[in-house]
Order: sequence, then structure tokens, then C-alpha cells
Amino acid sequence: HEYGRKNIMIDALFGSKTRVKLLHLFLNNPNRAFYVREITRKIDEQINSVRRELANMLNVGIIQSETSNNRLYYEVNQEFTHYEALKAIFSETDMTTDASSATASANDWGKRIKKLGDVKAVIFAGKLVKGSNSELDILIVGNVVKTQAKKFIKEMEEEERHSLNFAIMEADDFNYRLSIRDRFTTSIMSAKHTVIYDPDNSLNA
Repeated sequence: HEYGRKNIMIDALFGSKTRVKLLHLFLNNPNRAFYVREITRKIDEQINSVRRELANMLNVGIIQSETSNNRLYYEVNQEFTHYEALKAIFSETDMTTDASSATASANDWGKRIKKLGDVKAVIFAGKLVKGSNSELDILIVGNVVKTQAKKFIKEMEEEERHSLNFAIMEADDFNYRLSIRDRFTTSIMSAKHTVIYDPDNSLNA
């Protein structure tokens, strides 16, 4: 109950649940940059509300923005005058909401990907990962229903407002190519990338 009271007090002080969630996210990930669609998934709030609060926080100076791969990223400004004070406040508050939002985000990806068929892994790179120089944006590994995969890619392109380069590989083919250090798979795995889905932890084997 103490955590609950503390969160109510912080919501009242900072005036907006979206702002509070954003401060939790940024202050507990000090060296991480996020783009808008990623933020909305993580904190489970409407994109218009998120954009409005990001603009407010930029004006105040608690966060800063940077463009990479034609996408705008936001991260906490560790040089902000009250950074340490705010970090102390938000690191001591109940993180249950953030944890549940992160879990919900992971579950959402899981549900979307399971519709594609027997998927072993999904990797994001290129336009979807800050600092990635990969020409491929999405790699889907597994036995996939092609029509569902095309639908998934189309949805992703609408969300990201970019055309995306993707590839689909069967698991055996992918593992074989990795084992012989095939140029295609090596170029993906050596570039900066994010493993979005890997329920069997097969990519760490």
C-alpha cells in the first residue's frame, strides 16, 4: 500500500500518468534511446498523449532528441540540472506498472508472431534499430505462412511509415548458414540488431 500511495502522490505532483510513465522509462534506462512507436508500446499509452508529453519534456530539457536512420529518437538528458534528484525519486517508486507494460509489450509481439506459423526467431535491424547499418530490416526464421508474413510486414510498414526489407528463412537453413559463416547471415548478426522473438533461446545456442 505504501507504493500505491507513493505513486498516487507522484501522479498528482507531475500532473499526468503518461508523463510519469515516460519519466520512469527514461530515468531507469539512462543510456538507451527510444523512438515514438516503441515508447507507446512500452508504456501502453496513446501516441498523441505520448507526443504531447515528449514535446513538454524536450522544452523542459529532461530529455533530448536525435535523428538516426531517418527516425527521431529520444533519451534522458543526463546533464539536466535536476537529473540526479529525479532519478532518485523514480528509482524508488513502484515499477510494477512499467514491468507489466513491458510484459504486455512482449506478449503482444508473441501473439502477432505466432499467427505467422512455426516461427523460431524474429530479428529487427536496419531502419528498425538505431545505429544499425544492415540493409535488411526484418528477418523471420521458421516455417512461415507466406500470406500471414506479408500481412505482418504490411502492418509493420504502416506502423513505421517506411518500406521495409525483409527475409524469411527456414530454421535449418539459417542455422547452417550461421555455422559456415555465410555472408548474408553474418552481415545481419554482426550488425547492430534486436532479437524481438526467440522463445526457445535458439539464437544464444
